Amino acid sequence: MSKQIAGHLLVQCLVEQGVSHVFGVPGESYLAALDGFHAYGERIQFVVNRQEGGAAFMAEAHGKLTGRPGVCFVTRGPGATNASIGVHTAFQDSTPMVLFVGDVASDSRDREVFQEVDYQSFFGPSTKGFAKRVERIDDARRIPEYVARAFATAMNGRPGPVVLALPEDMLVQEVDVAPLPRVEAVQAWSDPGALRTLREMLLAARRPFVIAGGSGWTPQAAQALQRFAENWRLPVGNAFRFQDTFDNWHAQYAGDIGIGLNPKLAQRVKDSDLVLAIGPRLGEMTTGGYTLLQAPRSVQKLVHIHASAEELNRVYQADLAINATMNAAARSLEVLTAPTSLPWEDWTQAAHADYLENLQPQALPGDIDMPAIVGLLQKHLPTDAVVTNGAGNFASWMHRFFRHHGLAKGHKTQLAPTNGAMGYGVPAAIAAAITTGRTAFTIAGDGDFLMNGQELATASQCGAKSIVLLLNNGMFGTIRMHQEREYPQHVSGTALANPDFVKLAEAYGYAGVRITRTAEFEAQLLAALERPQGTLIEVVLDPEVITTRGTLRAITEAALKRGGNGA
Repeated sequence: MSKQIAGHLLVQCLVEQGVSHVFGVPGESYLAALDGFHAYGERIQFVVNRQEGGAAFMAEAHGKLTGRPGVCFVTRGPGATNASIGVHTAFQDSTPMVLFVGDVASDSRDREVFQEVDYQSFFGPSTKGFAKRVERIDDARRIPEYVARAFATAMNGRPGPVVLALPEDMLVQEVDVAPLPRVEAVQAWSDPGALRTLREMLLAARRPFVIAGGSGWTPQAAQALQRFAENWRLPVGNAFRFQDTFDNWHAQYAGDIGIGLNPKLAQRVKDSDLVLAIGPRLGEMTTGGYTLLQAPRSVQKLVHIHASAEELNRVYQADLAINATMNAAARSLEVLTAPTSLPWEDWTQAAHADYLENLQPQALPGDIDMPAIVGLLQKHLPTDAVVTNGAGNFASWMHRFFRHHGLAKGHKTQLAPTNGAMGYGVPAAIAAAITTGRTAFTIAGDGDFLMNGQELATASQCGAKSIVLLLNNGMFGTIRMHQEREYPQHVSGTALANPDFVKLAEAYGYAGVRITRTAEFEAQLLAALERPQGTLIEVVLDPEVITTRGTLRAITEAALKRGGNGA
């Protein structure tokens, strides 16, 4: 084959892997790769972001939506460190992702040259929170090998991020090698003996409960999970911020297990005698701070099914650990023969009744009725709309009251960071709009929005459209809530003086509107769905409305009554 520069070969390798969109901020360290995107522009799009954190979030969101690695390109030093928030999100959320970092030239390495960083030290597996693998490509002829390995590593076992450093002098070398074929994820199948044991454990149970979630699910796997649950008439809860794993409208759905957990659901998990955790790694949020399931050995019998053998028995010593990917596990489970009658049908019906009861809101002050607004979103958003959020108490309105139809219906509909990264929702929705063309909706807080609100410019530049519902209460609400619990009436570091969000949205090319009453919302939502460009709807929210269940004043009064630290 004819020679080409390595930067072009790199892009050709991405095309071979099926990459359609790459997110990034340009840098002089990888100009040769940018030229490659120009050369292959009809087959792959370089989405120009305004900050590397937003670019990394978009790549992570793309990985969540597709199940294949989202790709991000950044320059060395500050570019890479800005992108680290997306890498950490991909790690904790088990999302396949590949971050390419334009690096210093080989002949000046290890001199602390301009913007030099040791990426193995910064991102390496030794950090236990960033990348699964970090490598540097010094030989341009090995680009196909490194790219294929990065994609395989990102997808296999517990999915996650991989970082590849690209020395700028390597990218201009001339090479005559070809890309390697597209890499597919390897499927790990359940051990037949373990499945027999699982069936025996089910037959011995009286109060079983399924927790489904984590990454690696496809519509086919979700459908198989649903058939398994129906065959055995099991109650199913979804893990923290994986609320679209099991259909929320299903008669056996018990609710989501995460922040703001329904107290009755929390008790039900504790009261169960067999927990089947299918997919989640059982992190802090899904286990209520390791209290719903006590670590390292739960009171309940525990069956843990996970794609990574290294994850099994790492935190929880399971009674039965099964190493299987979700597609394989669900297909194995759906063929487990169930008896004609089961002793826990009332238990399952009660779990669903508790979920429906939790959809009934508490009375809260102010002119904005957030449960009613979520009801209007449920009514008017398409069922395949992608719903995104960052981190903050504002997200709990959607978590509690919005019902996802689930992957079994064919589409992933929730993008949310299990690592609690603020600023995720805005770029995630834009990535969804760019790459799927589906309706993309974000709920954000005022503090959360300003972490990555600049990416509205990216949406406008790409002709993409998202709808942002911005709840403005003039503070970092989650931290203020905790502050009042621990140090009542000692406000410090949590108040916000905000810009005019309507004018800011308009400056980015979005339509901007502000509402102060619930009755104003429906018309604005319908208009946002109809107009060709994106829309930001600012909702002026009473600061007292701090959670879906109570007020800030009630939290303060309770803290003062018990003699809080600041009293």
